[in-house]
Amino acid sequence: MTEQKRHSLVARLKAGDRAAAAELVDEYYRQIYLFMRRLGHDRQVSEDLTQESFFNAWHHIGQLRDGKALDSWLYRIAANVSKLYWRRHKHKEIVGIELLDMPDSAEDGHDRVGRYEQLDELKTAVDRLPFKLRETIVLHYMQQLTIAKAAEALGIKEGTFKSRLNRALKALRKDVT
Repeated sequence: MTEQKRHSLVARLKAGDRAAAAELVDEYYRQIYLFMRRLGHDRQVSEDLTQESFFNAWHHIGQLRDGKALDSWLYRIAANVSKLYWRRHKHKEIVGIELLDMPDSAEDGHDRVGRYEQLDELKTAVDRLPFKLRETIVLHYMQQLTIAKAAEALGIKEGTFKSRLNRALKALRKDVT
C-alpha cells in the first residue's frame, strides 16, 4: 500500500467510513492472522483474535496520530490482544507455529526429511520462548518488520527490542544445539 493510499485510508477511517474499515480488513487481515498463528495460536483462536484486533482498531482509530504508522499500530493492537488472551488462558498448551516455508519439493527425500526435522526442532524451540522473546522473533523474522517498526509495534525502544531479540536468538541457539 502506498503512503498516499495509507493516509487516505486513515483519514476515511477517522471519519467513520465503514467501507474504509472493510478495506483495512481486506488489506491487513492475512498479515495479522499469520502474526497470530506465528505467536502460537491455533487457527480458530487466530481468527477470533484477528477479528478482535480489527474491532479494537476501528474503535481506537482516533488514537493513531500518523498514517505512516498504521502497520506498526495494527501490530501493536494485535500483540496486545494476543498478550491478553495468553494471560487469560495460561493453562492452555501452545500449538506449533508455522515459522518457515516448507522444504523445496526439488530436494531429494533424504534432504527433505532432514530439513523437516530441523524445521520441527526450530518451531518447538520458538514455542518454548517466553512470549516477549517469541514476539520479537515473529515480528522481525517472520513478519519481516524492521527493528524500528517492530519496536514501535510493541511500544518499546529500539534498544529494548534489540536486547530482547538478542536474548531470543541466544536462547534458540542454546536450545537447538
